[in-house]
Amino acid sequence: MSMYCVCREHVELAIDKFVDENEDAPDLVSLETAVFSAWTKPEHCEWCSNPAEVLVI
Repeated sequence: MSMYCVCREHVELAIDKFVDENEDAPDLVSLETAVFSAWTKPEHCEWCSNPAEVLVI
């Protein structure tokens, strides 16, 4: 399964790539409010230097 950590500007691109790879709609998780015990979110978007704000999974 694909997973992308992106800024708000790249959410649409991440959704498109996710759908192309998985042929299913992704879930969107706000990285500003979500807390993960066994995973540390990346500081930056996968496609630019903006802060990662959304997990597309």
